[in-house]
Amino acid sequence: MPSATLPTIPHYLPAPLTKEPLEYADLTVIDLSWADTFEGRTKLAAQLRDAMLKHGFFYVINHGLSQAQNERIFDIADIPFAAVPDEEKKAYAGNIKATGSYQGYKLRQYWHIGGGVYDQVEHYNINRDVTKKQHPQALRPLIPEIETFAKFNHLQVLHPLLRLFALGMELPEETFVNIHGYDAVGESYVRFMKYYPRSEEEETKTKNVWLKGHTDFGTVSILWSQPVASLQILSPDGKWRHIKHIDNALVVNAGDAMDFLSGGFYKATIHRVIQPPPDQRGYTRLGAFYFTMPNDDVKLVPFTESPVLQRVGVQRRCEDADAPTMEAWRKGRTSAYGQTDLKAKGEGVEEEVINGVIVKHWN
Repeated sequence: MPSATLPTIPHYLPAPLTKEPLEYADLTVIDLSWADTFEGRTKLAAQLRDAMLKHGFFYVINHGLSQAQNERIFDIADIPFAAVPDEEKKAYAGNIKATGSYQGYKLRQYWHIGGGVYDQVEHYNINRDVTKKQHPQALRPLIPEIETFAKFNHLQVLHPLLRLFALGMELPEETFVNIHGYDAVGESYVRFMKYYPRSEEEETKTKNVWLKGHTDFGTVSILWSQPVASLQILSPDGKWRHIKHIDNALVVNAGDAMDFLSGGFYKATIHRVIQPPPDQRGYTRLGAFYFTMPNDDVKLVPFTESPVLQRVGVQRRCEDADAPTMEAWRKGRTSAYGQTDLKAKGEGVEEEVINGVIVKHWN
């Protein structure tokens, strides 16, 4: 990544760390450097399995990128927002509802959050096949670096983690890797995302929630840790707890597709984004992500041959005959998110039905 020949771009300065006494989730730290040996992978698989059963989120360290390379990624991540005029953003906006794809921009005020308030979030999404769409002028010199970043996340982070997920279910190591081909037809993608501060009126109407509690729809979500303390997970005891920032760490969770494929053993993790603590208000929250999904043609049915599932039982979200493909699931979830009228189902829980499967949201 960083070298003398790379394009010169402004350096992004993140918000300072909060000094507020927040309640943080006590997450497991997975040291990916151990994954080079089978013995190391066996130990990591046990750690990952326990982390998934306890919290559904974990950190990854020693993934292979330096702090300087990390900072370069965040410099690049800010370009779609700070260096692209609003009119050009509109020209590259995705037709999300019609296509079921986030590729391109999701502009602000597209998702309904609550109380008649819409989001103040922009994101720019780039398929790992960076040639699928044209990109804004300011991003074009940086596309080779973004492609390298996508490939790194897919092959050097995702695939090693998928081997651990498989070992945790006593399946052959390549079970999940084999359905996450880098060159296969699919939608795993890089997302650069920026949350902007909101008015006090909007905060009041939404009870300070910026993005209501939800699950991701893919297999594994990779968030490059950043300092604005807004991300919370719903802990097993019913409390929302913050995720603490660790320099150059990854924050990883499972989504719906992993829930389907693992027969409910690795549950999709419920998380939300709220207003930052007082000493970080006024700052934007810039994120760099890699959202992963199986190949589009994969039918989302459990790997019932897992000895673990045979012991603990399978929890299906639908009958196997009715299970969607990954393509159908991602398109259905993407088209509906923030656009449909959700039905209240108990205190703080709303529901919708996608491809015949109930999807819950927490507000």
